[in-house]
Amino acid sequence: MRALVLSAGYGTRLGDLTRESPKPMLQAGGRPILELILRHLVGQGISDIAVNLHFRPDVIRSHFGDGAAVGARIHWSYEQELQGTAGGVREVADFLSLTSEFVIHYGDVVTTQDLRAMLSFHRTRGALATMLVHRRQRSNSIAVLAPDGRVERFLERPSEAERAGADSRFVFSGVCICSREVIDLIPRVGSYDLPRDVFPELVAGGDLYAFELEGFRCAVDSEERLELLREACVNGVVDAGPWPGSAR
Repeated sequence: MRALVLSAGYGTRLGDLTRESPKPMLQAGGRPILELILRHLVGQGISDIAVNLHFRPDVIRSHFGDGAAVGARIHWSYEQELQGTAGGVREVADFLSLTSEFVIHYGDVVTTQDLRAMLSFHRTRGALATMLVHRRQRSNSIAVLAPDGRVERFLERPSEAERAGADSRFVFSGVCICSREVIDLIPRVGSYDLPRDVFPELVAGGDLYAFELEGFRCAVDSEERLELLREACVNGVVDAGPWPGSAR
């Protein structure tokens, strides 16, 4: 597989921490968040990785270069105007479509999830997309699942009335595996979002499945969550040690 790490956002919810620094460059375990993500992908056998950029792209690109220091081959995609999470996929469609499946990974999510197991599930179900989900009482999304993991209903930023009518604690974890046919669902121009625009279309066709999180996952959307990730690095839950063959 190949992968796209979505790293173009501003990270405004982190206030002063991201006023000058892109969120993917915040440090945990002495390494940028993006480096922890790249290391995990490479460890899962995914070394051809696209990264989209917008805010302070020079800071990110100058740090990682071609990705060799973490065993990756990075394809950089600069968005002069933000294109949304699905628009970011469209911008690197030629790169991603060279494999039958690809990973979309939010640039503020660090996880230890076994992506090989997730890919096996995706293929067994014949899914067009498989989202990683975890259990949480309240979040930005709700996924209602059938016993076989098919997503029967997906709500992005639901209203209180919608929450009341959706009996599920499963939420989107910020990682998904897509078959390349998903690219054809994204319009050629304009900002377009995966959870808001693409997932509901996949649900309607019975083509979206969910794989429950196995292991650690942290979305860095607050100072408290950043501290949680830092603790996970200190405790060895997330590997932030020296990369084999690298001085870093």
